[in-house]
Amino acid sequence: MSRLTITLDDEIHQALKETAARQGRSIGKIIEESLHLRGIKSMENAHQLVQKARSQAQCNQEDGLRIAVEETRSHRAK
Repeated sequence: MSRLTITLDDEIHQALKETAARQGRSIGKIIEESLHLRGIKSMENAHQLVQKARSQAQCNQEDGLRIAVEETRSHRAK
């Protein structure tokens, strides 16, 4: 497991420490869970997810890319 040093605003750091104590979890676990919820994944996991989505959608790479671009643009327009 890797170690990471980050800089946080004092209020965020205090809130994170309080949350960890209240939930009986480590700060690292809370941050890790937050990253998972934000969709942070390794490239390998991302490729696997794309392959799974393509097979379930039964579309080729060109159609998949077109749909992804359309969906991204519609979300950005909101």
